[in-house]
Amino acid sequence: MQRWRGLEDIPEGWGRSVVTIGSYDGVHRGHQLIIGKTVARARELGVPAVVVTFDPHPSEVVRPGTHPPLLAPHERRAELMAGLGVDAVLILPFTTDFSKLAPADFVVKVLVDKLHAQLVVEGPNFRFGHKAAGTVETLTELGGTYDYAVEVVDLFERGTAGGGEPFSSTLTRRLVAEGDVAGAREVLGRPHRVEGEVVRGAQRGRELGFPTANVETLPHTAIPADGVYAGWLHADGEKMPAAISVGTNPQFDGTARTVEAHAIDRVGLELYGLHVAVDFYAYLRGMEKFETLDGLLERMAVDVKETRELIGAAEAEDGAEAGS
Repeated sequence: MQRWRGLEDIPEGWGRSVVTIGSYDGVHRGHQLIIGKTVARARELGVPAVVVTFDPHPSEVVRPGTHPPLLAPHERRAELMAGLGVDAVLILPFTTDFSKLAPADFVVKVLVDKLHAQLVVEGPNFRFGHKAAGTVETLTELGGTYDYAVEVVDLFERGTAGGGEPFSSTLTRRLVAEGDVAGAREVLGRPHRVEGEVVRGAQRGRELGFPTANVETLPHTAIPADGVYAGWLHADGEKMPAAISVGTNPQFDGTARTVEAHAIDRVGLELYGLHVAVDFYAYLRGMEKFETLDGLLERMAVDVKETRELIGAAEAEDGAEAGS
């Protein structure tokens, strides 16, 4: 899959394409419907499927200080989109000048002159251009002038997450913030993930017999509520079951909020300096301060046991589905 950063990265002589535009943070199941339709129509027409997205998030430019917590960095989004069959991702630097483009100018500059869109696929609530003045109706009208068609896909899937709310990035962020990683998993179609570099912490976990990878998360990352979770640690090409702690480490009167992952049944891991990912599968308990260190150690042993059982069952289920 090709990845372009800015309009100037689009190859000379790029032909017609099927395009969809959006932030697509998280690439959740609603997004997957739109992107899947984009890919399917591109295959039918024999042209590439292109996703156009933005960096930074438009809200940070339009309303500084309102950058939402991010469900996935751009590299992760591109990886997920590639898995859906997308041929190219265009990341447009979202600047103040760019935000002032009128809807018609945006269409000409991006869709017509550079991507030569044959078809544009969007959700019903798509907005674009200066002050989000452009709508799906605007896009369709301009298509009559500039020789492209528009298809609208209803992205509003629902499940049990959030009490049956339509799946959205906003809902997912709320579920993550509440620690409802099972609900977030339903919306995303996979566990919520945070990424970052492993840095040196106080090394208390190592001293207590539960060494952890202290993950310095990427800016604006959507981090689950304080607590203990079952999930996986991805490091150096390996996926390892892990008990994950999020919080300030109240047992030792900590103040800095951290994400720490203990890889279960692994000894001697040296992960400092590596870029790793942590997947949150299930919430185990809230963060608490125990009366004694022994009480903490006993609870940590229970956390590891519960994690081992939950992740073992999840992996067995995935294996059964893959084999069916």
